[in-house]
Amino acid sequence: MLRRMGIKGRVLLLTLLPTSLMALLLGGYFTWMQLADLQTQLLNRGEMIAEQLAPLVAPALGSKNTKLLERIATQSLEQTDVRAVSFLAPDRSSLAHAGPTMLNEPPIGNSSHLLQRTSNDATRYLLPVFGRHRNLAGELIPDESDRLLGWVELELSHNGMLLRGYRSLFASLLLIAIGLMCTAALAVRMSRTINAPIGQIKQAVAQLKDGNLETRLSPLGSQELDQLASGINRMAETLQNAQEELQHSIDQATEDVRQNLETIEIQNIELDLARKEALEASRIKSEFLANMSHEIRTPLNGILGFTHLLQKSELSPRQLDYLGAIEKSADSLLGIINEILDFSKIEAGKLVLDSIPFNLRDLLQDTLTILAPAAHAKQLELVSLVYRDTPLSLVGDPLRLKQILTNLVSNAIKFTREGTIVVRAMLEDEQQDSVQLRISVQDTGIGLSNQDVRALFQAFSQADNSLSRQPGGTGLGLVISKRLIEQMGGEIGVESTPGQGSEFWVSLSLPKTRDDIEDLPCAPLLGQRVALLENHDLARQALQHQLEDCGLEVPPFNSLENLTNGITSAHQTEQAINLAVLGITANDIPPERLNQHLWDLEHLGCKVLVLCPTTEQMLFSLSVPNPNSQLQAKPACTRKLKRVLSDLISPRPLRSDPGEPLSSRAPRVLCVDDNPANLLLVQTLLEDMGAKVQAVESGYAAIEAVKDETFDLVLMDVQMPGMDGRQSAEVIRQWESERPGHGTALPIVALTAHAMANEKRALLQSGMDDYLTKPISERQLAQVVLKWTGLALRNQNLERSAEGTGPTVQLPVLDQEEGLRLAASKADLAADMLAMLLASLQADREAISVARADNDNHALIERVHRLHGATRYCGVPQLRAACQRAETLLKQDDAKAMAALDALDMAIARLASEARVNA
Repeated sequence: MLRRMGIKGRVLLLTLLPTSLMALLLGGYFTWMQLADLQTQLLNRGEMIAEQLAPLVAPALGSKNTKLLERIATQSLEQTDVRAVSFLAPDRSSLAHAGPTMLNEPPIGNSSHLLQRTSNDATRYLLPVFGRHRNLAGELIPDESDRLLGWVELELSHNGMLLRGYRSLFASLLLIAIGLMCTAALAVRMSRTINAPIGQIKQAVAQLKDGNLETRLSPLGSQELDQLASGINRMAETLQNAQEELQHSIDQATEDVRQNLETIEIQNIELDLARKEALEASRIKSEFLANMSHEIRTPLNGILGFTHLLQKSELSPRQLDYLGAIEKSADSLLGIINEILDFSKIEAGKLVLDSIPFNLRDLLQDTLTILAPAAHAKQLELVSLVYRDTPLSLVGDPLRLKQILTNLVSNAIKFTREGTIVVRAMLEDEQQDSVQLRISVQDTGIGLSNQDVRALFQAFSQADNSLSRQPGGTGLGLVISKRLIEQMGGEIGVESTPGQGSEFWVSLSLPKTRDDIEDLPCAPLLGQRVALLENHDLARQALQHQLEDCGLEVPPFNSLENLTNGITSAHQTEQAINLAVLGITANDIPPERLNQHLWDLEHLGCKVLVLCPTTEQMLFSLSVPNPNSQLQAKPACTRKLKRVLSDLISPRPLRSDPGEPLSSRAPRVLCVDDNPANLLLVQTLLEDMGAKVQAVESGYAAIEAVKDETFDLVLMDVQMPGMDGRQSAEVIRQWESERPGHGTALPIVALTAHAMANEKRALLQSGMDDYLTKPISERQLAQVVLKWTGLALRNQNLERSAEGTGPTVQLPVLDQEEGLRLAASKADLAADMLAMLLASLQADREAISVARADNDNHALIERVHRLHGATRYCGVPQLRAACQRAETLLKQDDAKAMAALDALDMAIARLASEARVNA
């Protein structure tokens, strides 16, 4: 309230409030004192009147002269404030009375002194009259001084006293009011002398606020206010000067801004031109990358393709080694090109991620399968552990995720000399529709220092840049992986200790999808028991989980002898073990030792699956009865493991003649490519697989060929002079739409070396149905032909007898190069092994004939198995395939076993004849 009060009000309040309080206090005090004095005077006067009346009435009371008493009482009423007077006898009976009835009750007591009783309106006195009062009147009566003669009673009214008090109070209040009025008038006068200058100051400040800086204040008549006015005047002068300077500065700045705007406008025009040039440069860069991709991949396609074709021809081991080196170099060059192009696409923001369902476990296992040969060449153990609470069916970009994992595992293999590389997938968090995954790659390699870790995810940098580092790599792999993970909304990191190893991890959130029915346990395997042998702890744990996920009960064993004994003991109980999975290496179990154990297990009715490193598959294939169904490379894939074990429990029926095409006719394919080498490569690959091929070198020729002949499929190169592949496809689609009664559109598949993100979309929009990225392989060609035509191709150069299901006449009878390779390139050993086989060949043939004549199936199986084992150490492909087929059919008690024995007998005869000719 005080804050909202003005100066005038505050001055009045400061003046009147203390004065009023002081006047009220002093007036009240003095009025109260005056009333007290009046009352005291009244009481004293009453006492004096009573004491004066006592000697006056004493003679009359003594003589009881009532008339005199009444006359005295009446005269007493003339005294001020006396209201009533009574004279009483000693017994307090009334002798005389004057005035109205007394208001107060008589005072109580028989005291010899004056008694009184006071009320608001009056005071009543009662005074005893003794004999001594007569003496005071001059009438001496001896011995009666203490005799009570009577009582004098009178009552004084308070009205007069109150009236005088009220008059005094009124006078005080009047004086206080007059004083306050004078004080208020003085305060108002003083406030005006303050408010008027303040008003002038306020008005001047308002004018200054409105911009009237020339406003000045005149003297205000007070030293303090004059000082304030002087300060305001100086402030106004300062503001005026500042405004003038500011205006000058503004004018100068405006001129500068105008000049800068002109400069900026010129720079904007230059920047716009530079931006257009940059966009054009980016477009040219993109076209350059696409063209370079095409120009580099096109010759690589020819190099890789013809290398594959040349490897199928008759070559010496040294020539095959040279071709293998060429193939590896070309693959490395292709990988470097892909990394550079991926990095370019990421930098340009043109990388598009797919969002399709995939199986996490299959992705991890496929990645390790591809990289297993490189790891096994260094005797490293590869292990994948997928924790059981981790969802497997997810949605994302499996190709890019596989690219990331491939890079991490490849780096782990490169920088690990010995030990284990473990890939783990675990669940961090799970929502209703999505999961947060953590995938880690842990190795036991050289590790990384803190400085290496800081530079690890920078482009074109490597952890080991010394001259002694292992060759290979562009330094882009981890950068690409980091960018891909970030584009997927995840993160990547590393934890490493120098000398102990590293652990790269990826944290990623992916949507969930419906579980694949193939992830459920396999019905034929439910309840079955499988014996497991694996010396590596982590590998055994992973393999045991995989087998349990297939629905199997898995008792592990620590040695092959214990496993054999355990299976033998189990067959004597109701819980027989019909399957065994052996994870072995040549260092753990030599192949010749394994052969006898497998034979023993086969006789116990236990089917065996052998898992070995990829580098030792050829070595162990000689010891396994049926390598195609009983030998797999480490690390095992769960789906393949489930399928193979199911086939071992419940064998599938054999195909009668798988060498024939699956369809009734060979597909007719039109190949279009301006590069003669690539055209010849595709034509040769397709013709070798049984297709009928017409090759043309331009888009114009392709259009004419489509109009003249009927084809099942067109393989169209994209980049060609004159009319490119997209234009050719558009013309063909236009011709098809204009043709009356046209049926199904001709499938057109692009052959492209481009790697840009929008290439697939542009190809599909031009009328093409699919695309193949160069370099291409026979498998890709066969798949795309089957996909778009429904007509299957066969590969005549494959050893179909390796499946144990086809005829053997297409295989060579005697392959000295294969024998040399099986003997570790030792010619003497190869010759000795072949001589030992030929020496026992006739005896084996006769023993097989005798057992067949006796219808002794057990002896037949034993003799054929023995011969089969001997063929695996020599270059006799035809006889080896015949032995494998015959042994398989005999064990399955198939009706075709007799025909297989006839083919085996013919193979023995051909080998003996061929050996005699060569001798």
